[in-house]
Amino acid sequence: MDAGIEPEAEKVQARATQAGPRGRKPRRALSGRNIMIYGTLIVVALYYLLPLYVMIMTSLKGMPEIRLGNIFAPPLEITFEPWVKAWSSACTGLNCDGLSRGFWNSVRITVPSTIVSIAIASINGYALANWRFKGADLFFTILIVGAFIPYQVMIYPIVIVLRELGVYGSLTGLIIVHTIFGMPILTLLFRNYFAGLPEELFKAARVDGAGFWTIYFRIMLPMSMPIFVVAMILQVTGIWNDFLFGVVFTRPEYYPMTVQLNNIVNSVQGVKEYNVNMAATILTGAVPLFVYFVSGRLFVRGIAAGAVKG
Repeated sequence: MDAGIEPEAEKVQARATQAGPRGRKPRRALSGRNIMIYGTLIVVALYYLLPLYVMIMTSLKGMPEIRLGNIFAPPLEITFEPWVKAWSSACTGLNCDGLSRGFWNSVRITVPSTIVSIAIASINGYALANWRFKGADLFFTILIVGAFIPYQVMIYPIVIVLRELGVYGSLTGLIIVHTIFGMPILTLLFRNYFAGLPEELFKAARVDGAGFWTIYFRIMLPMSMPIFVVAMILQVTGIWNDFLFGVVFTRPEYYPMTVQLNNIVNSVQGVKEYNVNMAATILTGAVPLFVYFVSGRLFVRGIAAGAVKG
């Protein structure tokens, strides 16, 4: 019996071998479609990287070499003097202490604004998603509307409020402004993310007797690191790059880095030092670039995991 089965099996295997593999053929690595896709991506990447390249090359040149006019050529003699001057001695209005003071002002503004706004927004989103209360839908609607109100409409009322509170022109007042304006969109992100988590975990914790804060800290918080990274990137980059609030709600000694950069670039005193301007611009944008490079992958994961659910 076995002797008859074995030759038959060998014949079937031989026919399968002669027929070759079945299914769709694998696509060639250098197909026309792939060339089109990667070619477009390369062109777009070069388009966005070219200004950064020009800024870096210009910041490493001396003014005599810049006056030759070839902005794309690498420096014949590299100098870091423009960077030192931009950081420590460039004039920003009446003061000539560079961007260093503005950098530390921006740090003192960004860190508490980011922490407080994310903490409050995450709790708001958690409550809206899992602890339904009377008027929750109305509250959520107001938050959504608040996220799309133009900032310029609110400037004058906020100035009056901060003046009455006694914090207008201080770092505290600017921190309050950034915290308030960051909460609507962050609450929307956290609410949608928490709504996408398995509801069974929340119900099981309730059955076990866990309360509001226990569920938040022990269940929701450990599962929500991607959306916290998304919120952190949005707040850090938005607050650090802000110019309007910084120039309206603070005094010159508390100006953030972006306002001081504007004062350096638009200074009408003396010779226009393009290398110093470029170095100052790169220094101002270094923090947002660093944040994106370090946590960019987590940002994409957070957006894909729940930031667009609803």
